[in-house]
Order: sequence, then C-alpha cells, then structure tokens
Amino acid sequence: MEKVVVIVQARMSSSRLPGKVMMPLLGKSLLARMIERLQMIRHEVVIIIATSVNAEDDIIEQEAAMLGLQCYRGSSDNVLERHYMAAIKHNADVVLKIPSDCPLIDPRIIDETLDLFFEKRGVYDYVSNLHPASWPDGNDVEIMTMPCLEKTWRLAERALELEHTTPYIWENPLQFNIGNVSWNSGLDYSMSHRFTIDYKEDYDFIARVYEELYPNNPGFSCDDILNLLIEKPEIYELNAAYAGVNWYRHHLNELNTISPQQTKIISPN
Repeated sequence: MEKVVVIVQARMSSSRLPGKVMMPLLGKSLLARMIERLQMIRHEVVIIIATSVNAEDDIIEQEAAMLGLQCYRGSSDNVLERHYMAAIKHNADVVLKIPSDCPLIDPRIIDETLDLFFEKRGVYDYVSNLHPASWPDGNDVEIMTMPCLEKTWRLAERALELEHTTPYIWENPLQFNIGNVSWNSGLDYSMSHRFTIDYKEDYDFIARVYEELYPNNPGFSCDDILNLLIEKPEIYELNAAYAGVNWYRHHLNELNTISPQQTKIISPN
C-alpha cells in the first residue's frame, strides 16, 4: 500500500493575523481543531506538521507533540522545499498538501479528491479541487505523487512557486497530468463563501460556526455550514467582505492560469 503523507504547513508569523493557528476554538487551538478534522479522513494517511526553523515556531512543534504528531522544521520562505524534505523524511509515496488556515475543511471533500487520485492512479501526477475551484474557500486539497513533487522542487525557481509550493505544477500542464474534482452540487461558492482564516473577521466567523455546530456534531460537513448560514445569515456577514480575497491577487501578472475573476483585487483593508 502506498504511503499517503498529509503535510500541514503552519507558522506563527502572519502579516494580517499573527499567531492565527494557535487561536482558541472551544478550548483547543485552531490547529488542533483542524487536525481533528483531518483525522476523520476515511483513507489511511499519516499526518505531519511542517513549520519553519524560526524560534517563534517552537510553539508549533510543541503543539504537534501534544497532538501526537511528527513535526518537520525547514525553510521559512521556501515552503516548496519544506514540503519536499518533509515528504522525503517520512518516506511518502503520495503527498497531500493542506494549509493550516482551513479549520473548517470537510474531510469528505479530502476523501473525494483522494478517491479520484487512486481511481486514476498512474494517470494523474497531481489532483486538486482548486483548478478550477468550486467549493467554499478553505476546502483546499492538493495531492501529488512524489516524482511530481520532486520534479517541482528541482525546477521551480520563481519566488511565488517556492512560497506557495504547487504553482509550478498547474502553470506547466504540458509537464504534468493534472486532474480536478468539482463540487457535485454544480454550484461555485469559491468566490462567495469564505471558510479560511486571514483576518480577525474570519476568526469570528469560524469561532461562531464551531460554537453552533461542533457541540452536537463534531464532524459537521460543508453542507451543515451552508445550511447554518441560510438559517443565520448574520454569521455569513461576519467575514463576507473578504469573500474572494486570496493570494492570487498579488500575482496576476505572473500566473498564466489565473484570471482576475478568480480573486478580489482590492482587499477591504
């Protein structure tokens, strides 16, 4: 059986919301709550946390130990290298990249993406649910083979490729076989609904969702969140101003596969 390693990239530094991964959610850290959701994945996986060697990230290593997880520490700026070295250290055959700012990620979506990857094993080098995206932002799943990740690590040179790990892959479709999983609802909430965290308003939204859903159903789904937002639209409004704001907006002149319609150019800040 191939070893699937889930790499959760986490750091304390954030220009917009420093220390966001350690903010509290019902008595545990945001990172711990997210790991709890990843541990609900149906597929057999090994979860590790990848952080930097910076002293400020010592707390991330301590949190990983408290959660019973291995922690790899590497480059602060070259996140691609951090993923590759962590995967090598843990003898990965398949790497599943999950950012640490997705504490509402639905494990069912991860399983669905893994299902396609393994159904088409040997066909795809890389499978995600992001190109194009359709689920609410914050359900980001990217899966790649080790040869794919190694080739990317060897050839990627641009700063945005090193910082964001996978752009070299989806910017070079002639070098890789790429698959994508779309939301079977037929809807596209990628620009209208925001389940990720970068701003204080995002934290307020996520905390409220947890308070409403977690006590009765710790494994609440994406659909459960959407139903909650219909019932209580005031929760949706907490961070609605930031819906569609993502890192693409800084690199539209550098990315051939991303259009201005896939990001909100001007942040509310």
